[in-house]
Amino acid sequence: MSFGFSTLALVAVVGLAGPLLASVPRLRIPVVIGELAVGLLIGRTGFGLVDPGDKTFTLLADIGFALVMFVVGTHVPIRDVTLRSSIPMAVVRAVLVGAVATGLAAGLAAVFHTGHTGVYAVLMASSSAALALPVIQQLGLGGAAVQAVTAQIAIADATSIVLLPLVIDPGHALAAASGALLIALCAGAVFLGLWVSTRRGWRRRLHHFSERNNFALELRISLLVLFALATLAITTHVSIMLAGFALGLAVKAAGEPRRLARQLFGITEGLFSPLFFVWLGASLQVRELGDHPAYILLGVGLGVGAVLAHCAGRLTGQPLALAALAAAQLGVPVAAATLGTQNRLLNAGEPSALMLGALLTIGVTSIASVIAARRHRAQPPAPAP
Repeated sequence: MSFGFSTLALVAVVGLAGPLLASVPRLRIPVVIGELAVGLLIGRTGFGLVDPGDKTFTLLADIGFALVMFVVGTHVPIRDVTLRSSIPMAVVRAVLVGAVATGLAAGLAAVFHTGHTGVYAVLMASSSAALALPVIQQLGLGGAAVQAVTAQIAIADATSIVLLPLVIDPGHALAAASGALLIALCAGAVFLGLWVSTRRGWRRRLHHFSERNNFALELRISLLVLFALATLAITTHVSIMLAGFALGLAVKAAGEPRRLARQLFGITEGLFSPLFFVWLGASLQVRELGDHPAYILLGVGLGVGAVLAHCAGRLTGQPLALAALAAAQLGVPVAAATLGTQNRLLNAGEPSALMLGALLTIGVTSIASVIAARRHRAQPPAPAP
């Protein structure tokens, strides 16, 4: 099917499966899980109703990915004292997970004779802010333990995004490192600009002028900066996830206007987020594992290994459900499979094994989120006396 309004209509219809499944009280399936599932059904693994390789479809999905990460970044309570105080323990847990993941990765690479220890270690140590943080927000989880795992997820995700190009394609390692540094510097410049404009009153005047004239200038400027950072990321072989997340953190640190938050939520959750997750599900080639059955075990090993590595956080007192929730993988396996396929850096069938492992972690996340929702529901503020 060529991409057009009919494809958009189909994606919009099947994308409703996410909210429908999430509305079942006892299941409490995260919205993105349903969207990924219907993507599998209509994509390469299922009936082939959409072509995820279509350039227009891919571009819209990339926009969705960047916006999802932008929104996720703005939802990280970076000014929260509890979060800041949780960073040291989050770093310790991320390092512990990385150490366990490296040991497991060495074993998998030796058993399957792939020589990709570094890739497997980064994948198993990674967390998906794009998947886990929306689940945390959707389920209304709160408390010190949740703040700590939020910081851990953000640290693991950003670190993995930076490390992946270095371990999967050493030939472009310098360009990837330079790109990540440039994005970080640009995000810092954005924060500085927002901070100065807020202190001098320029931002408030722009806000009132835009609201009075219905110009949506804050949204337009935000999208302009987001697309510029995404362009920089692509040029320097860095995932656009880092561009969106870094910009979201910068905007949140400077103070996000409520009107901009509502606008971003509408444009992202109304179209681009479900489109991205449906596209992601449609792009998976799970059938490819049938031609390389040994890699099915590799995929299972990666998924189970990721969960075990993150559950090592239990040794530091982390609740097991939250540790398993942090094991969710999404963007990093997708980036690894994409880079490996495009540049022939992975063996035939290996990209599908990476995605199988990611799907297993997503399944574990779905179960862990239900358990966490029962134990770590955010308490409403106490009424004023």
